[in-house]
Amino acid sequence: MGFSRFLGLCSGLCSVAKSCPSRRTSPVEGMGSYVFDASEAWMELRLLGYVVAIAEEGSISGAARRLHLTQPTLSRQLRELERRLGTALFEREGRGLVPTPAGEALVSRAGRVLAEAQAALEEVRLAGEGLAGRFTVTFAGSGINGPLGGVLGRLRREMPRVELRLVESFNDAEMSDGVLDGRFDIAVQRLPSRDGRLAVRAWWREPLSLFLPEAHPLAHQPGPAPLTALGQVPLVVWPREVSPHSHDEILALCDQAGVAPRIGAEGRSVQTVLALVAAGFGAAVMSDSHRALRRVGVRARPLEGTSTTLHLVWRAADRNPLLKRFRAVLGAVEPEEASP
Repeated sequence: MGFSRFLGLCSGLCSVAKSCPSRRTSPVEGMGSYVFDASEAWMELRLLGYVVAIAEEGSISGAARRLHLTQPTLSRQLRELERRLGTALFEREGRGLVPTPAGEALVSRAGRVLAEAQAALEEVRLAGEGLAGRFTVTFAGSGINGPLGGVLGRLRREMPRVELRLVESFNDAEMSDGVLDGRFDIAVQRLPSRDGRLAVRAWWREPLSLFLPEAHPLAHQPGPAPLTALGQVPLVVWPREVSPHSHDEILALCDQAGVAPRIGAEGRSVQTVLALVAAGFGAAVMSDSHRALRRVGVRARPLEGTSTTLHLVWRAADRNPLLKRFRAVLGAVEPEEASP
């Protein structure tokens, strides 16, 4: 075994530990068809540490004390490594040992390899504790204006080593499908999934409000707006293909109030819906947290007797430590517990 193969084996361990700690074998770049064996590589890293210790201490005895080994054991390990590499790594100078040119070449690269291995181990440890890695959250567009925004901010502060990826969506079915196929780790959505492979938990309930043009008479009446108000003004709604749940929810509220809905306009984003309301195209029914956007020309009134719920959806079999930690942070926001 030459230097390139020996160091490649050590470096390969670092790469595999970072990318997939559970794998035991992998091709090592630059080593052709050589099959990487993790147990062998750990042994090589240990030998590399022995060589560095001998070079720094200048003797077998000093290195053995530092490594808590007996001198015969360390001498035997060094001889075996030199035999495998086909070259001497140290030579005597006075009463001590100094690296040969081959030994110097090995020691000069050893520090970097060992540091990389230590960093890989630390990354694996943090990932196992749910403190590092990549985590993808998909969420209903309206959710970010409520408690979800605070939760995500807390996660960034508490877990700076986690790569948090956020994907906004308005389609609950697409979010659930994305969780199932692994694109997302968790979904924060309005409509609970009924797929048995998914775990569902009702998390946050908030009232619905009627967002009205400021000039409309209904905007200045005191107290909550009655459901019958939905029949007194055109409605700005989400297209059903964009947000089936929101679209159907508004129609169901109209049916509950016994009024026929009049669609004044459709908007594909919260900002567009509010802009259409401000322009006088009609009123919109949205979660009360959208008040935080403070759109000029729009007034909001609670819609009497209504509410909407955010649900958490994740793969029931998922044991990702990051998922457990994310749910723990969500739990600190006093969620509503419910069965799917």
